[in-house]
Amino acid sequence: MNYRSFLIKYAEIGVKGKNRYLFEDALVKQIHHRLKRLEGGFTVTKEAGRIYAEASEAFDFDEVVNALQHVFGIVGICPMLQIEDNGYEDLKAQVVRYIGEAYENKNFTFKVVARRGNKQYPVVSDQINRDLGEVILNAYPETRVDVHNPDVLLRVEVRHKINIFSETIPGPGGMPIGTAGKAMLLLSGGIDSPVAGYMVAKRGVTLEATYFHAPPYTSERAKQKVVDLAKLVAKYTGPIKLNVVNFTDIQLYIYDQCPHDELTIIMRRYMMRIAEAIAKESDCLALITGESIGQVASQTLQSLGVTNAVCELPVMRPLIAFDKQDIVDISLKIDTYETSVLPYEDCCTIFVAKHPVTKPNLKRIEMSETKLSEKIDEMVKTAIETREVIRCI
Repeated sequence: MNYRSFLIKYAEIGVKGKNRYLFEDALVKQIHHRLKRLEGGFTVTKEAGRIYAEASEAFDFDEVVNALQHVFGIVGICPMLQIEDNGYEDLKAQVVRYIGEAYENKNFTFKVVARRGNKQYPVVSDQINRDLGEVILNAYPETRVDVHNPDVLLRVEVRHKINIFSETIPGPGGMPIGTAGKAMLLLSGGIDSPVAGYMVAKRGVTLEATYFHAPPYTSERAKQKVVDLAKLVAKYTGPIKLNVVNFTDIQLYIYDQCPHDELTIIMRRYMMRIAEAIAKESDCLALITGESIGQVASQTLQSLGVTNAVCELPVMRPLIAFDKQDIVDISLKIDTYETSVLPYEDCCTIFVAKHPVTKPNLKRIEMSETKLSEKIDEMVKTAIETREVIRCI
């Protein structure tokens, strides 16, 4: 079957009441953005609870489906035959043609489900189901009707035009990007943070990212690895502005001045301070991290509390109760796993204490940080002002 049109299904958007059109418009915009770079000359339109993508020329079916499967807000992609209302007999003929072209092997059970959105149509839904079932049986005697568990569920929607389809390809779900504000992702080269960014973006949040680089202790390959991860996440989120912060001098200063068992938590607190400062410059409404309770020393409840104490913006931790395998499974699904496990260290793993504190006391950590007061503010300012900005698409 040479399809020219797709019916795009959404779910949660449908319960948005008077604001529903805003979410529909955002989804139409995202679909148009993804398809405009592909062959096909697609037009994306919406009509009373339906979104359509229609091609004006030949296109690569798999390429288009793959693009749509990266658009948050879509729960189903239905390749369809869309026809004009040229009378009831023409509809019967078109359904026979659809079955003939869509299914090479006709040895299947089927059920017809018609919906008459156009109440002026002269035939009611029940009668359409019976009549179309009859013409299919007559045209293809090897088929059989099964209303309980059919192999093929043929849907016919009678609207301004008539939609005929029988396949629904799963989409990623969620909400359209740009409908829930913007947040700053603390992105490292590990498995967790790209997954965290993906999960928050799936709720409609636009992403910006900050990566802490520590040359010469971390290589350009480690930096490129993070850029590559940002590009993989950007396939779902759209372009990501990646802020690359040189953190070396700050790390060395903390290493020289502070107790070594507190290094991880103090460095983490300064990362959060810097990321938040950049976030506020970019009008971000929250920070995002890939932390999970108890995974490492800086992710105990006590450590998370001490880290949070430096933040004014809310910190989103979508992986907080996930097992590692849960996170790995999502990273495999979104194709970030293979890049995340490349053996290039990021700055978090270079200055790790042999016995890091797992239950830090906030007052004691703040006391340790007073040893940094001579230089740290200027160093933080320099790190922010000299950051490199990379646009990841």
